[in-house]
Amino acid sequence: MAVSDPARSLASPLKVLKKTKFTADAAAIAAVAGERAATGIVVGLPRNMDGSEGPRAQSARAFARNLSGALGLPVALWDERLSTVEAERALLVADTSRRRRAEVIDQVAAGIILQGFLDRLGNLAREAAR
Repeated sequence: MAVSDPARSLASPLKVLKKTKFTADAAAIAAVAGERAATGIVVGLPRNMDGSEGPRAQSARAFARNLSGALGLPVALWDERLSTVEAERALLVADTSRRRRAEVIDQVAAGIILQGFLDRLGNLAREAAR
C-alpha cells in the first residue's frame, strides 16, 4: 500500500497488505482510507508486456469494482507493468541490502504505481488549465 499527500503530488510507500479474503482486505484498506481521509483508491492493473490482459488483470478489475462498492470511494486502475523492476532499480541505487530489498520491494512498487497515477492527474490538470 502507498498513500499520497493531501495535494496529491507525492506518493509514499506505507505497508504491504497480504491478500486474504476480500472482506478482510477491504476492511484493512477502509481503515487506512479512513485514517488518511482518502478520496479515492488506486489498484495496480497487472497487464502483460504486450498490453493484453490475462486472468490476473481480470481479478484486479473485479477486486477494484468490489472495493469501490464496499468503500463507497472511486477506485482507479493503473498499469503496474515494470513497477517491480523500477522498485528494484531504485533500491539498488540506494544500496539496499538484498534482504531489505526483499522486505520492502512491494511497498516501493506500490509507491511507484501511485506516483505514476498522481503524475498523470497533475499533467491532466495542467493541460486543462491551458
